[in-house]
Amino acid sequence: MKLSDINVGEIVKVKNNTAQDSLKERFLALGLTKGADVEVLRKGPKNNLTVYRIRGAMIALRNEESRLIEVY
Repeated sequence: MKLSDINVGEIVKVKNNTAQDSLKERFLALGLTKGADVEVLRKGPKNNLTVYRIRGAMIALRNEESRLIEVY
């Protein structure tokens, strides 16, 4: 399952980061590491932008970015 498929209010764990190069490094710096808890706080208009709580910080990701994170 992808992070972009999760509904508001759900909490999941990161399974895998399939991003490449600098985007992968950015995700790791944001705390999107294997086993990290991620909570979906809210989705923006047209579900293009979603706000997540990752390790106590609120992070907004676009749909094309959150599709690169596998969760369970």
